[in-house]
Amino acid sequence: MITYSFADIGSDSLYIHLYKCIKNDILQGVLHSGEKLPSKRNLAKNLNISIITVENAYAQLIAEGYVYSIPKKGFFVTDIKGLHNKNESILSTENVQLSSGSSNYFADFTSNQTRSEHFPFSIWAKLTRELLTHNRQELLTNPPCGGILPLREAIAKHLKDFRDMTVTPEQIIIGAGTEYLYGLLIQLLGFDKRYAVEEPGYSKISQIYESHCISYNFAIMDSLGVKTQDLENQNIDIVHISPSHHFPTGIVMPISRRYELLGWAAKSDRRYIIEDDYDSEYRLNGQPIPTLQSIDVLEKVIYINTFTKTLASTIRISYVVLPKHLVNIFYSKMFFYSCTVSNFEQYILARFISEGYFEKHINRMRNYYRNKRDKLLHTIETSPLASYVTIFEEDAGLHFLLKIDTKLSDKEFLLKMEQTGIKLSSLSQYFQIPPKEVEHIFIINYSFVTEESMEKAIWTIYHALF
Repeated sequence: MITYSFADIGSDSLYIHLYKCIKNDILQGVLHSGEKLPSKRNLAKNLNISIITVENAYAQLIAEGYVYSIPKKGFFVTDIKGLHNKNESILSTENVQLSSGSSNYFADFTSNQTRSEHFPFSIWAKLTRELLTHNRQELLTNPPCGGILPLREAIAKHLKDFRDMTVTPEQIIIGAGTEYLYGLLIQLLGFDKRYAVEEPGYSKISQIYESHCISYNFAIMDSLGVKTQDLENQNIDIVHISPSHHFPTGIVMPISRRYELLGWAAKSDRRYIIEDDYDSEYRLNGQPIPTLQSIDVLEKVIYINTFTKTLASTIRISYVVLPKHLVNIFYSKMFFYSCTVSNFEQYILARFISEGYFEKHINRMRNYYRNKRDKLLHTIETSPLASYVTIFEEDAGLHFLLKIDTKLSDKEFLLKMEQTGIKLSSLSQYFQIPPKEVEHIFIINYSFVTEESMEKAIWTIYHALF
């Protein structure tokens, strides 16, 4: 039985990733001419994905001529002599680049990675040494499934101080990344519910829902955020939103729409709102926007956040804050799960937060990113590119939108940028069917781009217009 990993598929949908894996195996000769492929049902069961995903992947392979089907017999690999050697070197090079995480871009405006010079290695090492010396027994004691109490206490205090959220440590569940926590929430809330993600929105959420074979829709947005009437029309039960700083549009949901959403959720016991507060610490102008959870009096909001933005993308520690009435239900249903974050990391982070290092780190990084953003904006505004662009949503989070006056299509422009060493993403990539008005709007995530490469990047974009 053929087996593939779905751990890191980037922006691809599940069926596209599966299609690429099978196609590569055919081109490299791993799957031979005439070889029978597994049935849709067996492959779906083996890979723990939906039959529809396998069906779509097979359909694409058939359409491109890599696979053919025989009624009542199955799917077989087509004879494509001569292609193996031609593609072997290209495919192997691509695979090495993906697995190593290296990049050939001198300016990557899509990366969320943290530059090594900004991680507090000395403090992290100090806390590690102290814990290894004085807390050996705690480090080797299995934690409860929700995570160690000191970390949950530290997070609860941080949420009170920074987000004015009054929560108990028992409401907080620790997990290795938001992807894992979403899987737990699906099991907690039910596979029979109808879920919704924002349109446009973070594509990984819909991929997670698809991988769990649950029903989900796309919720229409306007300039204020998700439209509650659309949720009603589609009979949605659970909606995922990022109201404090929507990705990718940068919209900050006003209080009027927030109360509308709470009103929508209050109409049914089945309804909940998952509030993703992924980069609230990096609001660069003004005070942090209050969370939806902090104004929810009926316990309809499930709050989720991560330390991957504030510390590093490789620190896979995230957490969810459950409404109080769901806490006992969670533990009665999920008690057998082990916490997916090691004790070592949990105790270090707990100390890092409780001893004030986290607050100092956020303040330092906020100043750094504010200066970095201002320098990038100044570079744009004082360059010839300024006459051809409009800047939107630059005050919240670590990205803003740049509308570029170009006759090239978004795909053509992105390809041209890649060829010059710049990686960009367009707003249109985050829609199922992009409307005309989002054409030529690009997402500028400046967190990983070096200040030294900014001017070169802006001039390169300018010259690409002609």
